[in-house]
Amino acid sequence: MTELPEFRKLSETPIYSGFAIDVVTADFEAPNGEVITRDVVKHGGAVSVVPVIGDEVVLVRQFRAACEVWLLEIPAGKRDVAGEAPEETAKRELIEEVGLQTDSLTELAQFYNAVGFCNEYSYVYLAQDPVEVPTSHDGVEEEFMRVERYKLDAVRDMIATQQITDSKTIIGLLLTLAHLGK
Repeated sequence: MTELPEFRKLSETPIYSGFAIDVVTADFEAPNGEVITRDVVKHGGAVSVVPVIGDEVVLVRQFRAACEVWLLEIPAGKRDVAGEAPEETAKRELIEEVGLQTDSLTELAQFYNAVGFCNEYSYVYLAQDPVEVPTSHDGVEEEFMRVERYKLDAVRDMIATQQITDSKTIIGLLLTLAHLGK
């Protein structure tokens, strides 16, 4: 296999620093010597969890301001606690969002979300038969979200009919079905 040509970062200029993201412009030197400038959104990363109880999956219906719609999603959250392992963030988010707790997670995937402009890196886990605990909602979106349960057998059709359109949710659900042999 031949080596890939090298793109070298020359500089980075901060544009904006906010609650969940930072935006920079970055200059790179291409292998041919050309200098290119790219807008980059920096994000600390995220985790998501597919909670499966018996033959049902637990999802949340949450308002997403960027899209201005309510989306049906697997529980998820930002990796915003310094030094916290992704698995611990996943366990914390599962409690915060849907009031479920588990000591056992199975990693299903790791992926970049939107590589054309953002460095957000995500982890997806499966939690089988978590137990109910009190929730501890964090933020106004979580305060108004609805927790909903669906039969695992319905998931493929829900994706095919665009009832589920969130990428991490599609990835997590399809990998869960494969993992469980469904």
